[in-house]
Order: sequence, then structure tokens, then C-alpha cells
Amino acid sequence: MKTLNISIPESMQEFVNQQIASGNYNNASEYILHLIYRDQQQTTELETMLLEGINSGPPIKVTESWWEQKRSALVEKLSD
Repeated sequence: MKTLNISIPESMQEFVNQQIASGNYNNASEYILHLIYRDQQQTTELETMLLEGINSGPPIKVTESWWEQKRSALVEKLSD
């Protein structure tokens, strides 16, 4: 495993210390590793959704009336 030294403002260090004190993390390294892992997961999920959108079919022109139809359909679905 590699070592990474970072400088952070005191307010952020206090926040990291609070996260450790909460009992969810054993130390600052564990907390930072969790943040990086979560960011990697979110990036992967976003890339997957973008690719699904690209591969979902031919593009359509999105107009104000298209959005209004979508809003109306959503409102109708939520009111059922």
C-alpha cells in the first residue's frame, strides 16, 4: 500500500476527527479510503448510466412540450 500525505484546513481535520469519534471509522486513513471508494463507485455508476443513455436508441429532440408531457405523465403516475 502507498502512503499519501495531504494538508487540509483545521476545520476539515476537526470533521475527520468527528467521523472517527462517531465510531464508523478507526482512523483518518480508513475514512479517506471510504470517501475515495464511494467516489469511484459514483463515477462508475454515472458512466454506466451515460452509456445506457447513448445506447438507448436514436436521439430525440427535447422541447418544452416534450418536458410538459413528461411532467404531466409523472404527476398522473404519482396521483394514482
